[in-house]
Amino acid sequence: MSDGAAVEVALKEWAIVCDLLAAGRMSFLLRKGGVHEDHGPGRFRLEEERFALFPAWEHEKLAWIKPDWLGGMRSEPVEEQPETLAIRAVAGVARAWVVPSREAFDRLEGLHPWAEPQVDLRFGYKPERPLYAVALRVTRLAEPRVIANRPAYAGCRSWVPLGGEAAVDPIGDPAVEPAELERRLAAIDAALG
Repeated sequence: MSDGAAVEVALKEWAIVCDLLAAGRMSFLLRKGGVHEDHGPGRFRLEEERFALFPAWEHEKLAWIKPDWLGGMRSEPVEEQPETLAIRAVAGVARAWVVPSREAFDRLEGLHPWAEPQVDLRFGYKPERPLYAVALRVTRLAEPRVIANRPAYAGCRSWVPLGGEAAVDPIGDPAVEPAELERRLAAIDAALG
C-alpha cells in the first residue's frame, strides 16, 4: 500500500531496532536526542510525521538488547560502516508520550527489547531532558531501498535528509496488524498515561 508520496527524510535508529520494527516485533521507540541535534545535545524533536527507518550502527550494542528479542535476528555486531544500507520500512507516528518515570517505563517490560543497561543509559543521559516513547505505524517495504551510505549520514543526530535520489517509495504492508497495534498502544497508554 502507498499514498504515492516518496519519503525523503529518515529517522536514525539502531539497525537491530529497525529490523525489529520492520518484523513487527516492537512498535515504539525511546528518544531523547543525539549529541548533534539541531536544537542542541539531547533535544529530540518529532520533526516529521512520516519517515523512513534509517539503520545505524553508531553506538549499537547487541548486548543491550534482551537475548530473547534477538531470536532470528542478526547476532553479530557490525564492525565497520557498510558502503550501502537497506531501508526496509517507513513509519508514521501513531502516538507519543513523555515517559514520566522509570517505574512507569518498567511496566512496558514485554513490549520493548532494551536490556537494563540501555534503559539506565537512556534515563541517565541528560536527566533534565524528557525521554519520549514514540509509537509507530510501520510499513514493511515490499522491496528494501538500497542506498549509498554517505558521510553526510554519519553522526549522532536523529533526522537524516535522504534527498531525491535516495527517497523511499512507501509501498508495502503493515508490520503489525491494526488490531494488535491498537492493543499495544493501549498497553503503552495504560503504563505511561
